[in-house]
Amino acid sequence: MIARVWGVCLAGLLAAGALGCGGGQSPPADDDGPVVVGFSQVGTESAWQVANTESIREAAAAAGVRLEVRDGMQKQEQQIADIRAFLGSGVDVIVLSPVVESGWDAVLQDAKDAGTPVILVDRTVDTTDTSLYVTALGSDFVAEGRTAGEWLVEQYREADGPVRIVEIEGTTGAASTNGRLKGFAEAVAVDPDLQVIASRDGGFTREQGARVMAGFLKKYDDIDVVFAHNDEEGLGAVDAIEAVRKRPGTDIKIITVDATRAGLTALAQGKLNYVVECNPLLGPQLMELVEQVAAGQTPPRRVLTTETAFDQESARAALPGRKY
Repeated sequence: MIARVWGVCLAGLLAAGALGCGGGQSPPADDDGPVVVGFSQVGTESAWQVANTESIREAAAAAGVRLEVRDGMQKQEQQIADIRAFLGSGVDVIVLSPVVESGWDAVLQDAKDAGTPVILVDRTVDTTDTSLYVTALGSDFVAEGRTAGEWLVEQYREADGPVRIVEIEGTTGAASTNGRLKGFAEAVAVDPDLQVIASRDGGFTREQGARVMAGFLKKYDDIDVVFAHNDEEGLGAVDAIEAVRKRPGTDIKIITVDATRAGLTALAQGKLNYVVECNPLLGPQLMELVEQVAAGQTPPRRVLTTETAFDQESARAALPGRKY
């Protein structure tokens, strides 16, 4: 069982951006109780988030960590309230998957003042004071967007004339949205024929993805490609395209991010064309970081997950063992 340590202080690496502790704080002796972790999950809007939460629950149970999970319902104000509730109940470590990047400084300062270390998971925050969190675990969202764009560049390398792209973004302001937008734009910029003609927030849900795609189809009659920021939005785009009697994956190519079972199934069926993985199974890596933090050790500032990408053939091969 992981030793319980209160008021973890990592001030020795403050200059490198590690967590700093207030003056006069010192951890008391360890006790025999379990480490208590408060986890503010962004929401349950997708199969990805559900798998992410389950992975963290399973890893916490295996590590002997007591995990308290709160659903942020994709609302920053709810997540801030949940963090304050965790501080009030005296958890040892707070894990935050932030719905958007900005606006966290005040509540994270409260956590720092209370001596409660914060670990970011999946998404990151935008702050000039990086001592407000200990470490961030998750994907390289810019690389995900870039991978999607590079595949598209290769697919249309011999194309003659413009390729019209619509983008179904994730939640506006989310780290994953910002990163994927940036990486995709950088990749397709090498070919002036690849033109993003419209981009709208799809909220990372199938319903909103379908609604956004339906709007694109009404406005534009010559869409060649959809880049959806997650599988749920991409599957919504499939629904909207089929509703107007076009063939997703053939008449309009679709690229998505996540690689859930549903996404890979649609890819194997030819309704999607390329899926970039965003691995939700972060539980084991997260519990390693919790153990380090609870023991007063200094974890790496940024921990990346290992991910890949799928075409139709590799999707078929991966599906039998897919866990989410």
